[in-house]
Amino acid sequence: MSAEPDTEAGGGLLSARTKAVYALGDHTINLTLASLLFLFVPFLTEVAGMRPALAGMVPLVGRFFDAVSDPAMGRISDGLRWKAGRRRPFFLLGMIPFGAAFAALWWAVPGDSGSAQFTYYATAYVLFSLSSTVIAVPYLALIPELTSSYDERTSINAYRGIGSITGALMAATVLPLVAAALGGDSAGYQTMGLLAGCYVVLPWIFVYGVTWERPDFQRPSGTRFFASLASLFRHRSYAILTGLYLLGRVAIDMTSSMFIVYFTYVLLRPEDFTPTLGLFLGTVALSLPFWAQLAKRTDKRNIFLLGACWWIGSQVFLFLATPDWPRWIVFVGAAIGGVGYAAADMIPWSMLGEVVDEDELGSGERREGLYFGLFTFLRKLGGALGVAIAFAILDLAGYRGGQPAAEAPVWWIRAFTAAVPAAFVILAAMVALAYPLGRARHQEILSELDARRTSA
Repeated sequence: MSAEPDTEAGGGLLSARTKAVYALGDHTINLTLASLLFLFVPFLTEVAGMRPALAGMVPLVGRFFDAVSDPAMGRISDGLRWKAGRRRPFFLLGMIPFGAAFAALWWAVPGDSGSAQFTYYATAYVLFSLSSTVIAVPYLALIPELTSSYDERTSINAYRGIGSITGALMAATVLPLVAAALGGDSAGYQTMGLLAGCYVVLPWIFVYGVTWERPDFQRPSGTRFFASLASLFRHRSYAILTGLYLLGRVAIDMTSSMFIVYFTYVLLRPEDFTPTLGLFLGTVALSLPFWAQLAKRTDKRNIFLLGACWWIGSQVFLFLATPDWPRWIVFVGAAIGGVGYAAADMIPWSMLGEVVDEDELGSGERREGLYFGLFTFLRKLGGALGVAIAFAILDLAGYRGGQPAAEAPVWWIRAFTAAVPAAFVILAAMVALAYPLGRARHQEILSELDARRTSA
């Protein structure tokens, strides 16, 4: 049973309640993904005792499976004709495996065999990736069905961004505190994983209850899967959008995975990691409404460029910071960086709905699942590549978990926390300059689609 479309006449407007409850879905997704970014690799190196190179490879194994499973899940949900819908049933079907697989990631492996540890954690990561795909791809693909409004899509993604950031904030602050309170050892992390696994299951019942699907969007596809997938890369707007997004994700996730290492070995203030990250993420959440309002006055591409420039400045700050700097300067720098990051992370997702509309104009099909599925894969791939590259080079440079700070490769850590991610953000901004879909063009597309549906 679907909720009734919560819209005003012809405007595609959504109530604040609908957007807030919908955002709970991304809250759970990002809580798990942020846990993997902020905590998982350090957990493997510091608690489980894995070599950094092996630990950095664990997420990459899962991403190889995502290369097929994410787009395939999108295609499956595009083609389903269930009476209950083609997207929403997966919220209920996938929520329990999603929570269970996340809990399994934090389970202790008996013994100290590196190969046994790698096999277990890589397998657990693959199972988590598959279970999150089942729930996340249909969830994200639902956005273009909830509203066709250029500005309302920005608004719902701002709400979703706030849900996402609060999930990341919990991952960075609450979960480490829970693990520490439970002993900080492997048993403590196991219990933390079980509690978090239960927590991420419950919101999906409410997300299911407030959302709906449009029957007129459910059309059979006459194109085979791989041919349909290949056509996405021939879609110029999508190719540009995925390029800028992938470059941004590498930057985001590389910095995120290095942050605790940076505070421990570069700034020599591991105790400042949690409050600084909390301040950063809090600023991100508070900035999202500002960027959503500003986006009503200009094209989304311009908002992305503004956010990228702001974000680059914060990366320069990270690169220059030293242990001698007062704490308050580091805190202020983190808050400033959060403002730019907010726009650069939110806007690409709000741009994707217009790309799907443009695709319908050319193909006659509604392929939200395929588009969002590939985008979801790129989100994960960017993080896995960034983490794998950074930790492999740190391993070669001599970094080992728990080593004395004086022996750590400080300049390599500084580079992969700040300088290398900044280069990726610059490249993302350069790619964004070529993005062609603005407000005026999208309105033309909607008018042409409405005329086509009326005459059909």
